[in-house]
Parts: sequence; C-alpha cells; structure tokens
Amino acid sequence: MSSARSAVPTAHPAPSPSSAASSVSVSSACSSAVAAPTVTELLAFVRRTARDEALIASLPLDPEGRTWIRLDGPGGSEAWLIGWPPGSGTGWHDHAESIGAFTTAAGALKEHSLAVRLPTDGWKTLELTDGVDRSRELAAGQGRAFGQHHVHEVLNESPDAHAVSVHAYYPPLPGIRRFSRTGAVLRLEQTESPEEWQ
Repeated sequence: MSSARSAVPTAHPAPSPSSAASSVSVSSACSSAVAAPTVTELLAFVRRTARDEALIASLPLDPEGRTWIRLDGPGGSEAWLIGWPPGSGTGWHDHAESIGAFTTAAGALKEHSLAVRLPTDGWKTLELTDGVDRSRELAAGQGRAFGQHHVHEVLNESPDAHAVSVHAYYPPLPGIRRFSRTGAVLRLEQTESPEEWQ
C-alpha cells in the first residue's frame, strides 16, 4: 500500500488510516443548529458530489500515493475527495462510532468488508468465521453507505488507471482502528486518533 499524499499540506485530519497524511480545506463553515445527517443523506451527498465534474477534475493525482481535498459535508460531517493511483488501497480499518458513505467518481474501486460486528475493546486477535466476507466492485457512479464499526478495505486494483471517490462520515472521525489479516485471522494493529493524522 502506498502512503497517502496530500495535494496541499495543512493541519486537517486525514480520511484514512494513514498517519502520514494531511489535506486542504475547501470550506470549514458548518452550523451547529443543523440536524445530524443520516446514512441516506450522506450517500445522497457523496453521489451528488461525485457528479461535479469540475470538482473531480480539480483533484491533483499522484502516481505514487493517494491525494485528497477536504470537503464541507452535510450537517457537520467530515467529507473528502480522494484520488487513488493504480494498485493503492487503505488496508483493513474501521471508522469507530461514525456512520459513512462513499461513491466512486472516476475509475473503479473494490471494497472487501466483514458482515460481522467486531468487539470494540479487549482483543488483539480474532478468528473470523466462514461466510463473513463480502466483496463488491464500485464503478463510477456506484457507492454504498455503512453504519458504525464497519470494517473494510478499499482498493484500486487497476494496473494503469487512477480512481477518484467521495467519502463522508458523521460524526467526524473520532478514531480509526487498523487491522492486519492473514486468512481468517484478524489482528488489531493500531488505534489512531485525529491528532495523529495532522
């Protein structure tokens, strides 16, 4: 997995489990009077944003690592436009208590996920049972929403084409757990807080 690279380094938290990343803020204004968005609203936002051709074209793409721009999501959510070079991916991770959604805007992504809720605390290694693995291809215009503690990895498996996607999370990511996987064994490797992504 390539390390993520920001288009313009600033002090905003990164959208993925990489601690070597930062981003550029498009807008930071949000109203505290706005109701918390639902997963349906987050999915509608990322789909709508993915159709903004000018915004998608504004993302600098790097052949060596992921790039991103921070966006202003609905209802105080955290949102990102992310560029994926060929062969890049996130590794296995979750988003703690945040709900979320993402849509592919260009190219194609693959998501591997677990159809099981993991314990939130008190473990380092788990053996997964048969039947919990899910995989889906997400071509341009396709997306998905997910609830709290969703465990997945996202990959651009193309050997020669970038992908671009739009992501949104609510509440803004309070933490990310990173995992490694060998066969059916999932191991908790690291827990990151937003301060580590700056």
